[in-house]
Formats: sequence, C-alpha cells, structure tokens
Amino acid sequence: MDSLQEGFHMFRAGGPIMYFILLCSFIVVSIGIERYLYYKNIKANNEQFMAELKPLIEECKWESASALCRENGGIVAGVASRGINCFTQKVVNIESVLEGEASLAVAKLRSNLNHLDTIVTIAPLLGLLGTVIGMIGSFSVMNVKNGQPLAITGGVGEALVATASGLCVAVLSMLFYSYFNHRLDHVITEIEEVGILLVRQIKQEKVS
Repeated sequence: MDSLQEGFHMFRAGGPIMYFILLCSFIVVSIGIERYLYYKNIKANNEQFMAELKPLIEECKWESASALCRENGGIVAGVASRGINCFTQKVVNIESVLEGEASLAVAKLRSNLNHLDTIVTIAPLLGLLGTVIGMIGSFSVMNVKNGQPLAITGGVGEALVATASGLCVAVLSMLFYSYFNHRLDHVITEIEEVGILLVRQIKQEKVS
C-alpha cells in the first residue's frame, strides 16, 4: 500500500505531462499485444510450409500446391495461392498481380508499427517538457523561501520523474518496434522467395 501511494505521489510530482506519457504507454502496450496476436495468427513461421511447397511447384503439381496453401492459411500461403490461381486461370502479367498481393500483405504487416516509431520520438520529448516545466516552478524566485534551500533540489528531483518516465516508455516502444520489424523482415523474405519461385517456374512452363 505504501509503495502504491509513493508511486502515485511520484506520478503527480511529474506534472500534467505525465498523463500524456501514461497515454503513450497504454498505446505502446496495446499495439504490442495486437501485433503479437496478429503475427501469431498469420503463421509467420513458414519454414515447413516453404519446404513442402517448393517441390510441388518445381514438379508442376499446381492442384496439390494450391491445396497446401489453403490448408496453411498463412499470409505467405495467401500470396502463393493467388499466384497459382492466376497461372491456372491463364491470367496475363502474373508478376504484377504477385507484386500487388505482396504489397497489400506487407501493408497489413506494417500496420500500427509507425505509431511505435512516433512514440519512440515523442515520449522522451514529453518527459523533457515535463521536467523543464517542473524546474521552472522549482527555480521560481517567488516560490523559494529563505532558509529552505532543499525546496529547490527536491523540486528538481521530482521534475526529473517526467524525463525518466518518458525514456522508459520510449525504450519499451523501441523494443516492440525492433522485435516486430525483425519478424516483418522475415515474412517479407519468405514472400519474395515464394514469388521468385512461382515466377521462375511459370516462365519455364511457358517456354516448354
């Protein structure tokens, strides 16, 4: 109970800017949970899928490859399924269709990550603003009384709470941003791999 009261006191000591920093922290945690569940549901780990799909495409077993894509249901499988369907339906410019499908998939993967990047920049600035406002109040001549030199140092210490809080939120946001960007790059590589595989095999089919 004492620690809770102390934490509430420190929060109030940071000034009104702390409410904006708290809002940023809620946004970061919400995006982190949402993106984690999204990447989990799209089956971002496709090593086994690619290992099974590659021989089917190389052997021109298009129906089996399409069935495998439907069974997997992941985002890479969706791009592959779109390319296979275009080929079986004799669609012209399959490369353009694959590029468009890949762009849409990547856009969904990047969703909300730009907000994390923004908070990485904004949160420390909000903390610095809160500290500057607090220090202005601490060093105000009108508020300093004779014989109370600790009033200034104590006020500065409380004002620094805002900067520390802003930095903590920025670090958390950066960790989430880096983690999901790593997963994003991995999925993009897999999408490019399946696209190159399809285009190469389709061109060989047309030549033969």
